[in-house]
Amino acid sequence: MFGTVVVGLGIAGLARIRDLMNPMPSSPSEHLKLFGFVSRRNLGKINEAKQISLEDALRSKDIHAAFISTENRSHEETIRTFLEAGKHVLVEYPMALSAKAAHELWEMAERKDKVLHVEHIELLTEEYKQLKKEVAGKDLVKGTLHFTGSVLDEKQAGFPAFSGIARLTWLVDLFGDLTVTSATREEQKEKNYSRMTVHFQTAKKKPLTWIEERGPGMRREKKINFCFTSGCLEDFPEAPRSAVGLFMQDQNLFAKKLLGQVSKEELAAEKWRILRCLDLAEEIQQHCERPEKICS
Repeated sequence: MFGTVVVGLGIAGLARIRDLMNPMPSSPSEHLKLFGFVSRRNLGKINEAKQISLEDALRSKDIHAAFISTENRSHEETIRTFLEAGKHVLVEYPMALSAKAAHELWEMAERKDKVLHVEHIELLTEEYKQLKKEVAGKDLVKGTLHFTGSVLDEKQAGFPAFSGIARLTWLVDLFGDLTVTSATREEQKEKNYSRMTVHFQTAKKKPLTWIEERGPGMRREKKINFCFTSGCLEDFPEAPRSAVGLFMQDQNLFAKKLLGQVSKEELAAEKWRILRCLDLAEEIQQHCERPEKICS
């Protein structure tokens, strides 16, 4: 059994507590036991899970792994603290708000022989699984992924290339390594509006565009337009509803890693994808923050 603690009690943290307390029968998650949660707020108990201090979580020999569900800005420091204490770590994306920090944390986890698992539930949705099947084996001509959503607190969530890394992960997972050719960001601060536009090239020199747009009242939505030599895909394929929740699927994957049930090849591919996307996110931010690139 692996003793666990949940750090941070937002939507994800509450979902983590729920799933840890109700593991799927005969799944790897049955090897995880929740010992409590850490929160800045004084909450006492949630669903029979008790609140413990950060110090107790770090010191406890019964706790082997931390589920980090805090705001993005504090991920780096919290991961580092738990790795230093000799704990395995599951963290919600993005694992850090700089590529340098992400590489350092991964090296630290490997040095200490600990699992560092970054949640990317966007790859586990039935919608995405069907899209990946639809795209497989086709030759891309050009493509666009356009995301809209409500306003985020950038001080906590990070630059849009980091807070929106789920979309970047989709593109890299679907089309392989990408090169940034240009990136700009339009901001209307008085309207709390932001639009980031990134142009990529695939390894075969085909153009891809990622648009991340946020503003008050904007509906959370993804639109695609992927054109292949065989035709264009403008709508998501029909997808069945999954019988297993996304956080539970992710939790099972983390437990499999703890149990040594994930191949070295799969682990290496995942590490490359996560760190490559963070490298690209940082490069995008640098493009957008160049003075001549800023539009207002």
